[in-house]
Amino acid sequence: MRLLAHFVTVVSWLNTVVGRTFAWLSLAAVLICFTVVVQRYVFSVTYLWMQDLYVWVAGVMFMAVAGYALLHDQHVRVDLFYRAAPLRRKAILDLIGVFVFLVPFCVVVWAWSFEYVMRSWRLGEPSANPGGMPGLYVLKSFILIFVVLVLLQGLAMAARSVLVLAGREDQLPESLRYTRD
Repeated sequence: MRLLAHFVTVVSWLNTVVGRTFAWLSLAAVLICFTVVVQRYVFSVTYLWMQDLYVWVAGVMFMAVAGYALLHDQHVRVDLFYRAAPLRRKAILDLIGVFVFLVPFCVVVWAWSFEYVMRSWRLGEPSANPGGMPGLYVLKSFILIFVVLVLLQGLAMAARSVLVLAGREDQLPESLRYTRD
């Protein structure tokens, strides 16, 4: 059980570091977008690579912080059954959700995107926009990073649920325990 608790802690730490780091890209996306708008409407100048940049920065940010959002229960959930549920039922619902929905979703996304990303790397794929940014393959790689981070966090949720069902939630740091509404 200590191994499960350690796994939950390490994955949660990883997604916290990645999430807090990449969340700053939201500010970068806003600043780049603001710059593009000012250039276009005040100076009548357009740089297509900058338009690509703020869309790519936002895309990277959303894919990188998905595991962090899952860690903090900021994902979409049908609260009809979950919110008022007692702790053990929440753990059972999380286990079912992880293995019936999240794991298959991650497997499908990985299976369908792996070759797509690898082909992009082989081609050194740039933006489709003339004058756009090079290195679209880097952006596409975040699809796979998204899958890994979300899958790891889902497995950590499942491990946390197992600890709760075994009556060993006390082995987790307080911040990683279920909230009691």
